[in-house]
Amino acid sequence: MTAQQHDAQGESRTASQAGMQAGDGTIGKAVTVLDLVAGFERPVRFNELRARSDYPKATLYRLLQTLTNQGLLAHDSERQTYAPGLRLMRLAHAAWQQSSLAPVARPHLARLAARAQETVHLAQLDAGQVLYVDKRVPSQPIEMFSQAGKVGPAHCTGVGKAMLAFLEPAALDRTVALQSFYRFTPQTITEADALRAELAAIRAAGFAFDREEHEPGIICVAVPILTARDRVIGALSVTSVTARKTLNDLEAMVPLLREAAAHISRDMEAWRFPDEGQARDKGERNV
Repeated sequence: MTAQQHDAQGESRTASQAGMQAGDGTIGKAVTVLDLVAGFERPVRFNELRARSDYPKATLYRLLQTLTNQGLLAHDSERQTYAPGLRLMRLAHAAWQQSSLAPVARPHLARLAARAQETVHLAQLDAGQVLYVDKRVPSQPIEMFSQAGKVGPAHCTGVGKAMLAFLEPAALDRTVALQSFYRFTPQTITEADALRAELAAIRAAGFAFDREEHEPGIICVAVPILTARDRVIGALSVTSVTARKTLNDLEAMVPLLREAAAHISRDMEAWRFPDEGQARDKGERNV
């Protein structure tokens, strides 16, 4: 089974379960259907959606029609399939530009990948899952699941655990409750108590490992990206293969990761709140 198939199985939920999380109103149901269609990673037929949804047939059909009319879904009348619509590309680009760390982090990722000579990931948490928002590959690329825009589990990835470990207690409780604890490999943590113990150790150390927990032969070390007030906004990782690196080798890269994370945090603050940054600079000059 491929990593993509593992994730589809490990992270799948019925439409009604996801709808409870998104909200029971029409908008919540529509978002749930969008997620359902996107989760297939190929054009999908109505009957396939019905099999994965607890919504009544008429409700599901009405939601699909509304989303199609708004350009959020595309309907192929010849093949009778649904797929994400091109309007989502505009929305996704706006989200990437305005809400993700990627635009600010890009030069720091490139520098980190060049120095580490390994694959570097930038990730954020999204509804309890890891969203990979950028990736930099050196001259020795690794064949793996991750790519920008993909989602993955938080309970068994380095970036996921690095972010979970630094959440506030209430947010951590909510996020842990969303985990499937699907066993991707023999090393995967599959119980909430074991995950919490691991997260406590990660918080004390300041970095997290992925010990072949998500994909066999793939290891990584990750650090959180924290604001000046210690709020976690993302994570950075260096990833390699067991044939080339050991966990000790990766741990030696923690200082590089921390340096890059600090630069991203600083630049993100200046990018989001430029007026405050200018005011601070002006105040410092007047002192």
